[in-house]
Amino acid sequence: MELKFFKDFDFTDFWNESSYSVRDYIEGYPDDEMIVSIENELGYKLPASYIELMKIQNGGLIEKNCFPTTEVNSWAEDHVAITGIIGIGREKTYSICGELGSKFMIDEWGYPSIGVYIADCPSAGHDMILLDYSKCGKDGEPKVVHIDQENNYKKTFLAKDFEAFIKGLKNEEEFNLY
Repeated sequence: MELKFFKDFDFTDFWNESSYSVRDYIEGYPDDEMIVSIENELGYKLPASYIELMKIQNGGLIEKNCFPTTEVNSWAEDHVAITGIIGIGREKTYSICGELGSKFMIDEWGYPSIGVYIADCPSAGHDMILLDYSKCGKDGEPKVVHIDQENNYKKTFLAKDFEAFIKGLKNEEEFNLY
């Protein structure tokens, strides 16, 4: 597969290959029919960069699991932490239309219905990473934001698009955690 996005990105040690990741996150590779079906169910056109990454590996826990922020949040003063990237599908617990996927977070946890939740955080549901379509419309290129349920669903801008979000992820050792 020729990459349109992530051409200069090294995926070595990006994914965490634990049995938990395989059991709860990693779906089979999405075909065009699955992608269209998921987009129709969610009501949003998924970004091409997200689809491309999911065709490399469709969801999973990640090793580079922190994204720097300029605003304090419920996790830290200078970053948010991510557990895993949610894959395109319906089978796994943490897939985009799975048991604890995007619709569940909106319907059951009251998260704002302004996009697609594509990454969970170590807080067990108390904050999420969102593809935010509120400014670009349902077919546009969404920004990536952090939604902090613990702080009245505060929205914190992270990246201009999904590719920039993935490329901006850092190892937790890069942050002063104490």
